Amino acid sequence: MRVIPVSRLLITAALSGTLALASVTAFGYESELFSLKNRWEHTMSDLPANQRESTLKTLSGEAAALVSEHPDQADLLVWQGIILASYARERGGLGALGVASDARDILERAIALDPQGGNGSAYVTLGALYDNVPGRPISFGSSEKARQMFQRAVEVRPEGIDVNYYYAEFLLDEGDTEAAREHAERAVNGTPRAQRELSDEALRRDAQAMLSRM
Repeated sequence: MRVIPVSRLLITAALSGTLALASVTAFGYESELFSLKNRWEHTMSDLPANQRESTLKTLSGEAAALVSEHPDQADLLVWQGIILASYARERGGLGALGVASDARDILERAIALDPQGGNGSAYVTLGALYDNVPGRPISFGSSEKARQMFQRAVEVRPEGIDVNYYYAEFLLDEGDTEAAREHAERAVNGTPRAQRELSDEALRRDAQAMLSRM
C-alpha cells in the first residue's frame, strides 16, 4: 500500500476545503449578480418611466454592497457601472452628474481588471456617458472620448446589437450618416446577448426605425 505523507494529506484537505468554499462563494455572488441583471433588464424594458429612477436607485445600492464584498471582480464592477449609468440617465439634471461620474470611475476600474470590458459592455456604457453628459467645466463629456469608447466596444464585440446601435446613434448625431447606416444595419443583423435578449431586441427595433428615417 502506498503511504501518503500526513503533510500532503493536510494540504490536499485544505485545498479541497478552499476550493469548495470558493465554489460556494462564487455561486453566491454569481446568483446575486444574475438577480441584479434580471431586475435591471425588467426595469429598463417593462417598468413605466416614472418608476425606473427609484428602482434603479435601489439596484445601485445592492450592486455597491455586492462590490464591497467582492471588490476585485470585474463583472460586478461592470454591472455596478451599468446600473449607475442607467440611474443617472433616469434621474437627469445636474443632480445626476455625480452619479454619472461615479459610473465612469467604476467602469474604468472594471476595464483595468478586464481589458475586454465585460465583452464590450463597459466601453459602450462609457461611450454613452461621455456622449450624454455636458463637457467641461460642468462635467466630463467629450465627443472624442465617446467615439473612442464606442469604437473599442465594436472591436471587442463586432456583432453586438447594443454596441452597433449606440455607435450608430452617436454617428448620426455627429452628422456621419453613412457610417451610422452601416452600424445600424449591423445592429439589425446582430446577435443578442444571453440574459439581455429583451433589451437587445428593443434596440434591434430602434435600429430598424433609425434606418427608416435615413
